Amino acid sequence: MWSETGPVFRALWIGVLASNIGTWMQTVGAQWLVVGEPDAATWVSLVQTATTLPVLLFALPAGAVADAVDRRRLLLGVQSILFLIAAALAALTALSDVGPALLLIFTFLLGCGQALTLPSWQAVIPEVVPRDALPSASALGAVNTNLARSAGPALAGLLVAQFGSALVFALNAVSFAVFAVVLLRWRRPPDPPTARPEHLASALRAGGRFVRWSPVIRRILGRVLLFVLPGSVVWGLLPLVARQELGMGASGYGILLAALGVGAIAGALLMPRARRLLRTDQMIVATGAVHGAALLVVALVPNRYAVTAALVAAGLAWMMLVSRMNTAMQLNLPNWVRARALAIYQLVFAGGQALGALAWGQSAEAFGLRHTFALAAGLMLAGTLTVRRWSVHTHEDEDRTPAVFWPEPHLMLQPHPADGPILVSATYRVTGADPAAFVAAMRELRGSRQRTGATQWGLFRDGADPARFVEVYLVATWEEHLRQHRGRLTEADEQIEERAIALADGPPEVRHLLPAEHSD
Repeated sequence: MWSETGPVFRALWIGVLASNIGTWMQTVGAQWLVVGEPDAATWVSLVQTATTLPVLLFALPAGAVADAVDRRRLLLGVQSILFLIAAALAALTALSDVGPALLLIFTFLLGCGQALTLPSWQAVIPEVVPRDALPSASALGAVNTNLARSAGPALAGLLVAQFGSALVFALNAVSFAVFAVVLLRWRRPPDPPTARPEHLASALRAGGRFVRWSPVIRRILGRVLLFVLPGSVVWGLLPLVARQELGMGASGYGILLAALGVGAIAGALLMPRARRLLRTDQMIVATGAVHGAALLVVALVPNRYAVTAALVAAGLAWMMLVSRMNTAMQLNLPNWVRARALAIYQLVFAGGQALGALAWGQSAEAFGLRHTFALAAGLMLAGTLTVRRWSVHTHEDEDRTPAVFWPEPHLMLQPHPADGPILVSATYRVTGADPAAFVAAMRELRGSRQRTGATQWGLFRDGADPARFVEVYLVATWEEHLRQHRGRLTEADEQIEERAIALADGPPEVRHLLPAEHSD
């Protein structure tokens, strides 16, 4: 896997590894600072929530920005700011001037930086590795995350026990500096000249519209949510399991997190074989069953060795499911909307973790740790039973390369880019094919139109001339329609359109209807 990805990816991977290790050390240090507070279950879960909640608030704008600007410069700026925040937290902690509330504020600010980093980093990966290496790059990304999850908490547990949380926070600041240095050394080719950047609001609408009209993306997001919500009980409450159920200290907590990381690394190594042996739905069932069983062990067997072994299995299942879904996302996204769609993916993933951690914290306060883990196990296992009804059929073989195959519109009137809405009509004649087959092909084409810019779509048949079909769709602005012409369509979209045209008597007659008040 490593040799397939190229030197640029490998250098960035190392920089991200340093940052991820620092982030996990930060989480351990923060959670251990509040584990002795009154209402510890609530405070510990709030640390996890403060880490991931920013994704709910800022992932979508961050994705829109990452699709519009130089992603290297964006990442570099964010890492510089994160270095300053982490350094300030380390200094205040060393002076014993950080209470739980202030700690949550700093944790939230660091989470904001991560929310800005994730979409850009994920969108950069296809820039630096070939398409056929994306599964390997995705698996290596999972190895990265879980090496950090293994090494970071174990190292943090030892350092917190010996030196306190301030040193851990300082090392987190250093980790951001390391990633920034790697980014400085990467010479990213400049983006080709394009139309002016999209406005934030229209870019957000375009990203949401793409996901809404992409069935495979919606199902991937649904499966991730069904897995992450119950699975987040581990990340939210494991410090309390270590302290209250197993009688372990900070180093013991690090060992438990390391067990999750070891399992995840093993899962990454098994992924190539698992991809060959298991279809996507089969992997969903297998990983859900393994993770659910691990949660039951935590709930029913309060033995540190049994729990450690169960966490290895949970880490393996977590990594295999997340890596499979992440790869499917990468392979099904065109570049123009990649960061925005990945931001929505991160929104679902981290939002499920944040809301789940908060809910499980309240459950633990009300019903106890064992009952809470048993409930989470039941929900995880129940989620696997929905696979038959809500299966995930990926289309990774479809070509998402940009395709400019629409001719440039030739108009007597020249609209302003902001003029709209624009009504586009395409008239087809269907005499030699089954009209029902043509209508079915056009229904598939509808998704392409609405993924790339259409806000409304319709297909009509002429009552006086049954062989005449008229497709109409509405686009918000002329600029939005030009983006369809000049980069939003892909080879897969072209194939969908060709299948519809093959059932007609030839290419359609296309007209562009402009708003009357702006047409002279």
